[in-house]
Amino acid sequence: MNLIRVLLADDHSVLRKGLKILLDREEDIEVVGEAANGNEACRLAQVLQPDILVLDLSMPELNGFECAKKLKRDLPDMRIVILIRLAKNKNI
Repeated sequence: MNLIRVLLADDHSVLRKGLKILLDREEDIEVVGEAANGNEACRLAQVLQPDILVLDLSMPELNGFECAKKLKRDLPDMRIVILIRLAKNKNI
């Protein structure tokens, strides 16, 4: 069985740990790394070359959009799942 290799990138450790717990329950998924900021996400993606990057758009040092743009150029076969948190606003 081929494992799906996943890198998690979010500056909120609770969210990263929760996603890791959920993904670790799947037999065909392996979480290969975690990143807490955009620069770390880009660096780890280059080193680990995961199949999927789960990426928060709003992160320190380098935002998720810029990280995704760079990685799609450098690692075009890697898939990116973007996490977006909406503000709690009654007008949204």
